[in-house]
Formats: sequence, C-alpha cells, structure tokens
Amino acid sequence: MSAASVPRSAAPLRLGLIGSPNSGKTTLFNALTGLRAKVGNYPGVTVERREGVLELGGRRAVVIDLPGTYSLDPMSPDEAVVTQVLAGEVESVMAPEALIIVADACSLERSLLLIGQVLIEDRPTCLVLTMMDELAARGGSLDIGRLEAALGIPIVPVVGHKGLGVRELRARLADPESWSRPPVLPPTDGSQRAAWVDSVMTACEAQRPRAHALTERIDRVVVHPILGSLLFLAVMVTFFQLIFAWATPAMDWIDGAMGAASEAARAGLPAGLPADFVADGLIAGVGSVVIFLPQIVLLFALLYLLEDVGYMARAAFVVDRAMARIGLEGRAFVALLSSFACAVPGIMATRTVPSPRDRLVTILVAPLMTCSARLPVYALLIGAFVPAERVFGPIGLQGLVLFALYFIAPLAAMMVAAVLRRSLLPGEGMPFTLELPSYRVPGLKLWLSQVWGSAWAFLRRAGTIILLASMVLWMLLTFPRVPAPADLSPHEAAAYSLERSAAGRIGKAIEPAIEPLGFDWKIGVGLLASLAAREVFVSTLAQVYASEDPDASLRAAIRADTHPETGEKIFTAPTVAALLTFFVFALQCTSTIATIARETNSWRWPAFAFGYMLALAFGCAWLARTLTLALA
Repeated sequence: MSAASVPRSAAPLRLGLIGSPNSGKTTLFNALTGLRAKVGNYPGVTVERREGVLELGGRRAVVIDLPGTYSLDPMSPDEAVVTQVLAGEVESVMAPEALIIVADACSLERSLLLIGQVLIEDRPTCLVLTMMDELAARGGSLDIGRLEAALGIPIVPVVGHKGLGVRELRARLADPESWSRPPVLPPTDGSQRAAWVDSVMTACEAQRPRAHALTERIDRVVVHPILGSLLFLAVMVTFFQLIFAWATPAMDWIDGAMGAASEAARAGLPAGLPADFVADGLIAGVGSVVIFLPQIVLLFALLYLLEDVGYMARAAFVVDRAMARIGLEGRAFVALLSSFACAVPGIMATRTVPSPRDRLVTILVAPLMTCSARLPVYALLIGAFVPAERVFGPIGLQGLVLFALYFIAPLAAMMVAAVLRRSLLPGEGMPFTLELPSYRVPGLKLWLSQVWGSAWAFLRRAGTIILLASMVLWMLLTFPRVPAPADLSPHEAAAYSLERSAAGRIGKAIEPAIEPLGFDWKIGVGLLASLAAREVFVSTLAQVYASEDPDASLRAAIRADTHPETGEKIFTAPTVAALLTFFVFALQCTSTIATIARETNSWRWPAFAFGYMLALAFGCAWLARTLTLALA
C-alpha cells in the first residue's frame, strides 16, 4: 500500500526542507520542531541526517532537514544527498511528499536558480522567505502576491529567530494537497534559466536591497588583507583572556562543591573500599573534569556569538588567502574551524569540500586543531604552573599561554597540509566562493540553546565516557591490593601500594619510553587512559593523587609531587612544557579515529593520522623540553 493511500492519521506526512547555506533553514527547522529533532546519518553515507516530528492540526508530520545546497547539480557529498533523497534513491529513507524551499529575501535573485530546479521536481512545494525584516530595513521590497502568481506556489514570509510567520507556516503545511502548482514549469535548459529569473524578478516588482551600509563600513576593516588579519589576532587573544578571567570564580565554586561532596561520601559511607570508590573513583574522576565546565561554556558561548554575528564567515575569507598558498581553500577552513569545538563534527564538515584530495587532506589535519577536550588539560597545567600575573594592561600571562597553544595548532595543521599536498596528495585546488552575511544581532533564545546543547554534550560525556573510564581506572589503581611495609608513613604506604597496582605496573612498563620527555609512570598512565578521550588524562591524575592524599587538591598535588629516589619535582617547567606540547599534537581520541575511518571508508588513513601525529607529538615535546632546559 502506498503512503498516499494510507489515512492521514496513520501515515505521517513527509516534508523536505531545502535551502542554501545561510538562508535561515536551520533556524526555521528549530522553530518548527523544537527539541524533537533526531540526528543521525543517512544509510550508506556519512552525511548528517536531521528529522523533526510535529503535529499539524491533528496530522502528524516529519520534517527532513536536507543538507544546505546552492544547486541540484551536486558538487559535494552533502549536495549529492539532496538529489538522492528527492529521487528516493537512499535506502530506508522515503522521498518527501512535499517540499519547503527556504530562501533569503535579500538574495532572492540568486535563490531563484535553486527554486527553479526544485519546481521542476513537480511535487507540492511552498516557498518560505526569511530575512523579510532585513529586506525592509535595507530599502528592498517585493510583492508577495505577484511572486506567488509568477511561481505558481504558495509563499510564506517569516522572521525565524523571532518566530514571526511560523504559526501561519504551520497552518499552511497541514494541507499540502491544496497547494497551488506552477501552470508551466521553469525551463530545464540552462541558457534559458537567466531569462526566467529576470522575468520572475520583474513580475514581483522586486526592489533589490541596497548594500548594508554598516556592514560595508565594518568590512573595510574586517576583510582587509592586513587590518583584517590583525583584527583576527586581537579577537583571538581577547577570546582566550576571557576564558581564563571570567571562568575562575565559577570553577573555584565547583571545586569547593566537589571537595564537599567527597568529604560527605567519606563521612556517610563505610570506611574502606565503598568510601574510596565513591570519593576517589567517581567524585575525583568525574569532578576533576566537570570543574572545567565554566571554561567550556565560555568557549562555546564566544564561538557561537562570533558565528551568529557574522564574523566567522569573514574570518574564513581572511584566512582563505593563506589557505590558498598550501593548496586548500576556505571551505576547508570552515571545517577546521568546527574542529576547535570537536574534531568529529569538524571532520564531518569536510563533506562540503568538493575536491576529494582537499577533503582528505583536511580530514587528516583536522585533529591537530585544538578541540574543547584539550581545554581541561591546558587549564589544569596552566592554572597550576603559570603565574596569574599581568603582562600588559588586562592581558594576563595565563591567557597568552593558552592563546599560544591554540595558535600553534592551526599553524601546524597548515604546515602538515602543505607537506601532504606536495607529497602524498598533490593536485590543483578548486575556487572558493563565499557569501558574506550581513552583521546581525543573534537571537538570545537560539544562542542560549546552542550553548546549552554544547554544555550538555560535555556533561553527558562526563557522565558516560569519563565515568566509565574513572570506574575502570579506580579498579586498576586499587587492585591487586599489596600490603605496604609496617614502617612506612601513611603517605608512603599509599604510594607503595599504588605503584604495585595494575595501573602502576603498566605505567612502570612504559616509563622508559617516555622518560626522555621527563614523564614518570603516573603521567604515562594518564597518557594511556587519554586515548579514550583527552580529558580523561585529568581524571586519571585526580584518581592517582587522590589515592596518595585524598585531602589535597589536584593542582596542589601535582605541584608538590616529587621523585621518590631523587626528591626532585616531577612537574618541572621543562616537563610541563613537554606535556602541553604533547597534547597539542597527539591524536588521543577514539571517537576521532573512528570518524576518520568512516569518512574515508578505510582504516589506512586513521592509522596514518595516529602515527604521524604521535611522531610529531613526541618529537616536538622533546624539543620543547630541551629548549626549556636550555633557557632555564
């Protein structure tokens, strides 16, 4: 039985949402579906698939948010999925019965080429015009009624981030069978499409919006080859200063709360293994990572703010000049920029890169970008060993060190990409076109929802991967229980038992390999554990030092730790420099490795990425330690 013959109450209506990037499609999707969206991949391909369920006047509907595309003539994997879904060629994904085209009213003329191609599909279609408020503010206009007559389909104007027009759209979506259809389909011949676009613009009496005066004035600086680069540098320095300066009070509060929770666990549970498991295994392990939640929230809040305002598109334009010199282009930068949050979505974002060689190079260097999982490690070591002093005005030394670590990452990525493009993966690059959106004041609700989504993902990760790793590590650090000699002090007895635990023995086994970097067996255990996720390194150290001294904070414990035979500090300046450098380059993330395998359909490339990054991490860490020793 076909979907069309099933009663409305039984068969959900399937609506396809189509639009170009920056058209407001995602904002509209969120406004229609709210938090009832499911995210996954299309069967057989690694392109993100989002579907949302909504009720339309008693009729259940599923909105399929198709990847952004400028044309139905695909150039990238993302765009190819659009045509395949419309044709019903994707396994287990039914073709949409009706289509919703989303177009920016300020750039309607450019959108008409895509609109014409969609209309040729000859299925119920409506057009949603976004940015109507901006069109009016810039002196533009168009006659909606005349445009409906020219296209032959219903049109609904909306202002998505304010929710204006969404109710009218939902009412219209409830009955696509009644939508008007074009009496004559647009021409299929490419040479005739320009004339068709002109005729539509004339018919609706479209008055093109004037250039956004404020945007033009700001862009004279922002996209200037020199001034734009200096501004980008200043924005990034300020960015990392704020991450340290604003997050400290909240971090101190969470640290105190975790300490109180640990004391309460020890007081309320039977002494011995139960209390140790909860206090040293769960609270110390998970709490040592959760303490960095304020910095994670600030990181994403600032990133989303810069993106929603419209600055990140300009940053891609400025950096494209440098990217072109190594054979990549701006779309690769957009993917690399996404990797600052997490390498996994960054690697997935390479689907918009048309050139297979460019895409592969971008995938291989994306893990070098400083993802949010590195931030807890950086914050721990910088907070413990870098003085919180001012260098110049409000600029602090801790923020400058964090900026330097973040600056090294893209620089290294570009150098590696240049080597790959000139050796393993040579070839010509493709031209890059980018539409710069007008500067906008982001909607508070949308911005907060973006930040909350990322913060919740971090907490969920702490409650799953890090919690599981903490439980396993506690057992490895606790068993086998080897009684300490009676003449040892409590602290010495704890260290004795810890070294002879399963984790201690593993750490001792790899210690000779990492000794040239100044790392001891405790750091070695942390490095092995961080292969699951980088931030597990922090929770591992928290458990190791909680086993030795439950009352000491992690920062105080690593500052005070000494070698049992020489009495020298373990975390010296050269060792800390080497450790920070190691985390800049090493690929310590199982999820990233698995994503590379899925995207390249091979384990050869993730093995290559892990190998070259490990060699780079070891070599650069040794160099950092050597230089720091020489300067000491």
